This record gives sequence, structure tokens and C-alpha cells, in this order.
Amino acid sequence: MTPGSVMTVGQETMLVAVKLTAPILLTSLVVGLLIAMFQAATQINEMTLTFVPKLITLGVVLMFAGPWMIHVMVEYMQELVRSIPLLIG
Repeated sequence: MTPGSVMTVGQETMLVAVKLTAPILLTSLVVGLLIAMFQAATQINEMTLTFVPKLITLGVVLMFAGPWMIHVMVEYMQELVRSIPLLIG
């Protein structure tokens, strides 16, 4: 296994990780920003006000994006397992 192949596998892994986490992180960021603006406008400083909507929206995002996320992960793992003979020797 050459250093170049290790770097390639590492880069592909990071790309898949970014693809899988992007919908969750972006949704959480947008909901948190909207709630922070609401809290600043109304001067309500309740911690659960940010937690519950984020939890609900993340559940909805996982419900819709979950099958796609699983598909991406399974495809990557299958490709990685198929490339083991090429990576070893």
C-alpha cells in the first residue's frame, strides 16, 4: 500500500463524511440561526427553545435524507471492499 493510495482513500473518506453530515449540520445551523434571531427580537432566553425545534427538524431531515445517506455509505463501503486487492498489492 503506497502513501498515494492511503491519501486517496483518506480523501475519499473525508468527502463521504462531508456529504453525509452536510444536511444535518446545515439544517441545524439554519434552525439555530432563526431561533437565535427570534430570541434576540423577543428577548426570550430559554435554552429549551433552541433544543426542541432543532431536535424536531433533525428528525425530519433524517427521515427524508436517511435513505440517501445509507445509500451513499453502502456504495462507498462496497467500493472500498472491492478495492482491497488493488490497495494491498
